[in-house]
Amino acid sequence: MRSPKEQGKSKSKHEQRFDISLLMTDNAQILILNQQYRDKDAPTDVLSFPMEDDLMSSLSDQDNRLWQTDLPLVLGDIVISVERAYEQAQEYGHSIERELVFLFVHGLLHLMGYDHERSLEEETKMFQLQDEILSEMNL
Repeated sequence: MRSPKEQGKSKSKHEQRFDISLLMTDNAQILILNQQYRDKDAPTDVLSFPMEDDLMSSLSDQDNRLWQTDLPLVLGDIVISVERAYEQAQEYGHSIERELVFLFVHGLLHLMGYDHERSLEEETKMFQLQDEILSEMNL
C-alpha cells in the first residue's frame, strides 16, 4: 500500500500547465482576422487559433513530447470581439460577464480540438460541455 504522499506524487506525474493568449478587440479588428483566416467578410464574436491540430489525442498519448517538459503547453490564441459580446448580451438578455465567459469557453474548447462545425455529434458534445462549464460557474 502506498502512502498518501506517494499517491499524490503519482497523480501529479502528468500534471500540465497551459498557456493561452487572449486578445479582446472590436468588430473592426476581428473582421480583418475573419477575412484573413476564414475568408468570411463579416465580424464574428470569437476566433480560435490552436497550436496543436489534435490536442486531445496528443494529451492522451502519455509518451508524447507534450508531457516531457515542465513548461506550460501553449494551447493557442483566442480573439473575442467585446463589441459583438455587448451586442449578443443584449440580444440574449444576459450579462456581458456571462457572454464574455461563454465566448472564452467556446474558444477554449476549439483550442482543445472540439469543433461544432464538423458534425452534429461534435456540436452536441461541445455545446453540452459549454453548458456544463457555465453551469459550474453559475452563469
